[in-house]
Formats: sequence, structure tokens, C-alpha cells
Amino acid sequence: MASVTLRNICKSYGDIAITRNIDLDIEDGEFVVFVGPSGCGKSTLLRLIAGLEDISAGELLIGEQRVNDLPPMDRSVGMVFQSYALYPHMTVAENMAFGLKLAKVDKGTIRRKVEEVSRILQLDQLLERKPKDLSGGQRQRVAIGRTMVREPKVFLFDEPLSNLDAFLRVQMRIEISRLHQRLRSTMIYVTHDQVEAMTMADKIVVLNAGQIAQVGQPLELYHYPRNRFVAGFLGSPQMNFLQVKALAASAEVVEIEMPGGYRMQVLVDGSSVQPGEELTLGVRPEHFVDAEQADFAFYGQIAVAERLGDHNLVYLNLEGVEDMVTLRGDGNRKVAVGETYAAGLMANKCHLFRADGQACSRHYREPAIYG
Repeated sequence: MASVTLRNICKSYGDIAITRNIDLDIEDGEFVVFVGPSGCGKSTLLRLIAGLEDISAGELLIGEQRVNDLPPMDRSVGMVFQSYALYPHMTVAENMAFGLKLAKVDKGTIRRKVEEVSRILQLDQLLERKPKDLSGGQRQRVAIGRTMVREPKVFLFDEPLSNLDAFLRVQMRIEISRLHQRLRSTMIYVTHDQVEAMTMADKIVVLNAGQIAQVGQPLELYHYPRNRFVAGFLGSPQMNFLQVKALAASAEVVEIEMPGGYRMQVLVDGSSVQPGEELTLGVRPEHFVDAEQADFAFYGQIAVAERLGDHNLVYLNLEGVEDMVTLRGDGNRKVAVGETYAAGLMANKCHLFRADGQACSRHYREPAIYG
């Protein structure tokens, strides 16, 4: 196994910069997820690590070795692609063994490795089948097994679940997480799906426009986003954003004017906020509470109500707010389009963002992180 170190990594095609000044330390045995919207540079960054693209500037180390100029086969990395890329005329065992045969590994070693890996991936009963006789999840496991038999120091996954249906994605997500727990290998995983990132990663790297927006543990990024982009990207449904104005600010609290002229205090560091400054209030749908329990209560008209069994998603029209506000509530509560809905905010659960998108640091220490 090995660590991966990126120092000021840049990739350009002519005058077009794809990744810019990427500094990142991936520890030995970590499961790191690169996440971000399409075009943010996450797959390009993975291909730079794999050696499938040339680095324009910076240094890349795997373990203690600088690998900028090494070909992919000499980097001791194994890559699993979005496409399974299995040979249709070969059996599962032959597909898994193919890379080892090309490397002229002896037949006894190949057989031992294929049998061992197939047991881990629960493919040992399928070794004589052809890819056409397998489900999508089984094919992806064969692709992972083909990488595992080579025993790379670093596993690279480039959106490996994108071709699967929703049920299989959940199943494979669990299987890959269990595989990491068993192997304790260094794994780098690329996805645009923030649910995959939150559920699988030891550490998330959020990318935006070719740069790192924030790095940290999943719950750290969820509860303490450094900027509005990270706050809006992580979380489903997305965080609500309301335009507000600062009335007074200190290092302990910021008093804001809500839409409709109401006042509320938010427990964030406002030492750099000026009275009269335009700010954005951020509230996650699940952080709304009953109005009588709240620090601030408001009433809106239900535009859409989605009853999902264990919870409701309620979309409210508020006076003075252009976009609908999304709330996640009790699935047993009756809701109907057109009725008035009372909801409340807790000051310690709210976020504030300045005009440049940077967050005012929250003071509240989330029990999920700090106990």
C-alpha cells in the first residue's frame, strides 16, 4: 500500500487550464472521494495519478517515489473504469487473469490469485460464465477483480457505478466499502454523486472549476462548509439559500434582517461582517423544526408536497423570497397544496455566507463530529 501526494499539480490543454494548483495528501489506506459537477476536473485528476495524462506542472508522489515521468504500468496503480470493458469471448476467470498473463506470471500464481480474489468478491461460483450471463453488478465486480489480482498499491475508481440502476448502485456502494475495510488499500474514487461521496469516503475532496473547494471528512464538510458552493453541492435536497442583510455583527453573533423585515440572530463569527452588508442565509431542509420550538418562526404557503413515507418534502412559497423553500418533515403529518405551513429555524443550525461565497464560521459544535 502507499500514500499519494500531489504538489501544485496543474493540467492544461494549450491555454485552457483543467486543474490548477492542486495540493493534496492522501494517506496510506485512506478511501478518498473526488466529487464535483461535470467539468470540474475530477476525472482528469484521476487520470493524472494513473499516468494516462501528462502533468503540465507540479509533482506527484506515490509512496516516496516521484512518478511524473513513469508510465502507468510502473506506477503500481490499478484503475476501474465506468465501462466494464470485459472481453465478451472470455470467461470470468479468463477476464480476471488476462493482465497477469500479459505480464507472463506463471499459471499456478495466476490460478491462486484469481481464486482468492473471486472468493472475496463472491464470484467463485461464476468463474466459468461469460460476461453476457452476468448482471451489471457482477460485471463490475469482475472489473474490480481484474484490478485486484494485480495487487496494486493504489486503487483508482472512475465513476464505476454510473452504468448501474439505482438498486445496484446501492448494493455495489456497500460492496466497495466492505472491500476497502477488508483490504485497507489506498483507494481514490471519482463520482458526481454526493450521496456516494458522503457514504463511502474517509475524506472528501470537493472540486470546482479545476480547483479544490474544500477537503475534509464527510460530516465536517456537511456541517461546516467553507463556502456556498460546498454547502449547496453536499446534501440532498440541496441547502436553502435566502438573501438577508446584516444589522449588527460581532465575533459571537450576527443579527440579520430576514425577508419580510423580521430579525434573527445567527451564531457565527461575524468579526469581518459590516452592518448593512448583504449576506446569504443557508438552512438545510432537515434542520427546520416546529414553529413553537424555534428561535425564529415563519409561515408559508405549500406549493408542492411530496409524501415519501418516512418523511415529507414540503416546498413553500414565502413572501419576499424568489425561490421555493424546501423542508423535510414528519412523514405522518398531513400536508396539502395551498395550506399554510408553520416552520421554524434554530439559530445554531443556520449558516451565513458573504457576497464572495465564503462562510462565516459556525460556533455550534455538532455532536455527530465532536460528541
